[in-house]
Amino acid sequence: MIGKGSSISSTLGALRYGNNPDKEAEQVYSHLIVGDTAEEITREFEAVQHLNQNCERNTLSFILSPTVNDGAKMNNKDLSELTKTFIQQMKLEERQAVAYVHRDKEHTHVHLYVNRIDLSGKAYKDSFIGKQSQWAAERTAKQMGI
Repeated sequence: MIGKGSSISSTLGALRYGNNPDKEAEQVYSHLIVGDTAEEITREFEAVQHLNQNCERNTLSFILSPTVNDGAKMNNKDLSELTKTFIQQMKLEERQAVAYVHRDKEHTHVHLYVNRIDLSGKAYKDSFIGKQSQWAAERTAKQMGI
């Protein structure tokens, strides 16, 4: 499984892409959010992000890509579990998050967006976030037997 991660500043644009019906997107995970649309979820993220005025790239964006064969066998429940396990590996459990599966390409993949700011206003340290997400994806795949 491949995991890619970065800190981004355009939450709304990312959520619109993640929830794009042209990509056959379906929500497979959410935590500490109630909204359905990209606009609603962005407002919820921003309400928490206002607790930390120093952080500019305040949304974490991840792509989780199981192998083509593994992805083809996974249903939304499996992908939700994959996402939850990855979040635990990254130690992001106590943050707002939403994930969408895209099935528009041969490889099924999940777009995960996590609020970098926690509910107490503390920013997640994003040093080497790309490498951290690769390692977390490897551990997640091993834990799930894929």
